[in-house]
Amino acid sequence: MALLFTPPHTSWTHRLTRVMVRPLVNTAVTPNHLTTARLITGIAACGAFALGTDGGDLWGGVLWIVSCLLDRADGELARLSKRISPGGHHYDYVCDVAVNGLVFLAIGLGLRNGVLGVWAPVLGILAGASVVIASVLAERLEKTEDTGQKAYSGVAGFDFDDLLYLFAPVAWLGWFIYILIGAAAVAPVLAILTAWRLRGPRH
Repeated sequence: MALLFTPPHTSWTHRLTRVMVRPLVNTAVTPNHLTTARLITGIAACGAFALGTDGGDLWGGVLWIVSCLLDRADGELARLSKRISPGGHHYDYVCDVAVNGLVFLAIGLGLRNGVLGVWAPVLGILAGASVVIASVLAERLEKTEDTGQKAYSGVAGFDFDDLLYLFAPVAWLGWFIYILIGAAAVAPVLAILTAWRLRGPRH
């Protein structure tokens, strides 16, 4: 069963972006350039989702996929070009947490005129804040355990956060309401679980 778990940096999306960034290894393009592009496209996607229109969801989904690929690409470029640095890792981490939290607020804002009404932004805030807290705690857990493993490993060549790629087709299909409700229910539980796991190594 252990063979089913995905070791760090070996998921299908890591392998795909590794091929994509290989031509950039000996160029002036740095991992931080890709991280900045990830941040810009991620914020742009969130802005499009927040519109709550078909066009916004269409282009938001396109931008979201690009942002997710760039999220993988910056790390792959850093490893291939041997330009890994604590500062670069921290910048990447902060951008990822910000975008992944902001997207739920954007989804909530986009659904404000739907059946959930004013509760949609509230659920968006709950889900987004919980995702940020869970991400921060997961990073601390990984540092505390110091095993080189992710706090939540993926399976069968997929990482846990590869689920974020599904936001694009979900947007195109008009199913954001299910993502929002599900995230508002699950993300707080995940944050609590991560806090409980973090308490273990400390004691």
